[in-house]
Amino acid sequence: MSLRSPLLALFIASLSFAAGAQNRDVRLPDLGSSAGALISPQEASQYGSAMLHQMRALHMVLDDPQANEYLNSVGYRLVAASDDPKQKFTFFVVRDKEINAFAAPGGYIGVNAGLITIAQDESELAGVMAHEIGHISQHHLERAFEASKKDAPLMALVLLGAIAAGASGHNSGDAGMAVLAGGQGLIAQRQINFTRSDEAEADRVGIQTLARAGYDPEAMADFFQRMEDTLRPGSGGVSVPELLQTHPVTASRISDARARARTLEQQMKEQPHPTLNRAALENSTVPLPFVKDPSTLTARPTSNGHKGVAGLSLFKLMRERVRVLSGDPNKLLDYYAGNFSRPGFDTPSNRYGYALTLIQTGQPAKAIRQLQPLLKQHPGNTTLRLALAQAEFQNGEHAAAFDLYAALSANAPDDHAIAMAYAHALTQAGTQKQARKAEDMLRPMLDDSEDPDLFTSYARASEKAGMPVRAGEAFAYASYLSGRPFDAMQQFRRLLDRPNLDYYQRARINAHIAQLTPLLLELRKRKVDTPDRDDDSNSLPDRSKEGSASQLCFSLTCG
Repeated sequence: MSLRSPLLALFIASLSFAAGAQNRDVRLPDLGSSAGALISPQEASQYGSAMLHQMRALHMVLDDPQANEYLNSVGYRLVAASDDPKQKFTFFVVRDKEINAFAAPGGYIGVNAGLITIAQDESELAGVMAHEIGHISQHHLERAFEASKKDAPLMALVLLGAIAAGASGHNSGDAGMAVLAGGQGLIAQRQINFTRSDEAEADRVGIQTLARAGYDPEAMADFFQRMEDTLRPGSGGVSVPELLQTHPVTASRISDARARARTLEQQMKEQPHPTLNRAALENSTVPLPFVKDPSTLTARPTSNGHKGVAGLSLFKLMRERVRVLSGDPNKLLDYYAGNFSRPGFDTPSNRYGYALTLIQTGQPAKAIRQLQPLLKQHPGNTTLRLALAQAEFQNGEHAAAFDLYAALSANAPDDHAIAMAYAHALTQAGTQKQARKAEDMLRPMLDDSEDPDLFTSYARASEKAGMPVRAGEAFAYASYLSGRPFDAMQQFRRLLDRPNLDYYQRARINAHIAQLTPLLLELRKRKVDTPDRDDDSNSLPDRSKEGSASQLCFSLTCG
């Protein structure tokens, strides 16, 4: 993992970011935001990464290990079946209740919490994600930028305003979003003129990807139909002016998607394409090869009669997890408890959501009582066992929690969600030796990671394990990944003041500073505010004194 965010990244990222933002007064399902730049793959990755950092600074990203790993497992199942399987993708959950998803440079695809919670099954979610993957694989972002490059200065100013709004207070996420949404309104008409052909192509490519990956190819049309029903006058939906429907859900689009899906299904019957085992894939928070003893879960029935196998849907568990972690826990207590008497609501996934809400509101004993009957029915389910371990730990039953975490880790040693939960428990309630074990578990996961929570967990484990320099580096990385580059620089500079640094430690820290310095200088030059902006120019090093340290080590795992 290296620091990489030139200021230009913020400007170009604004195009895709604004396209994904929705006017808060218009509840429009926007399937397929297209914007980006005519840039090299490395630059595109830098720009997408910068966008993600800024979204984190505005508290717009739901960084939950289980939800992230699930979304990325679905995403890479689709990528493997796409037209560009070598393209790197990063899928993340946006902390927003609007029904939306968007693609950004470098293969960054954001899926709103609102879209996940409204989807009825994994195939519908996969349908939207396949559509966004189609925008990336067909290079629509580059085309969109070429067609709208005259708007780039405008959107750069919009992003600067959003960053300033984000820096104005602790609860400023809505302010930043509002600025971006307003900026999008200024170019909505221009955008609609060149995206409709891209939308049709992304639909076609996405449906093909769905089928190749073993999903129901009609799921995309089914989702479109429900969105169209929502917007229909008299259905209780919202009437949206045609001008603002940059990606309209129309009867024609639905019928085209359904016709393509049925044609493709017929072709695959005549010439079957190797597909992934959908029932086996939905077994844990990580892809199948890393799990030694997967539990079997239910998949969506397809139009050719496939019914899956008996079990508990991982999609439905993750849907409730996203609902809980992106919502108000106190309101969700009433939502779950008040609806269990309704026909069809008392399901394992809703009981799991209720248990998570109880954990979130500090009622672990009640959560345990909700989870134990579920685990009797599904004893091997990783998601339920993780929730039980968390509830037991919060309830003070540390020995039981450690035993359960250890068993989960032995079964899936490369699962980031399990490792982070286990490491957190070891760090919080364990000995220094156990904290060292947590540090050992997390360190291999740091390479190429964009998860600030992972670096924070590693930092806390290192700190308790008696490794203060490693801890300081990790805390600084977490600040950088969270959109706080000035804060990260100050932390790195303070580390250099520590006595008794060895050669490798000093070289690593100097390398981080050398990589971060150009970004901060450019931010100051252009007077761009970030939430952590510090006007003390002494926090920036003298570039002439850095020597060749930046060539030595760019990762916390070096040396």
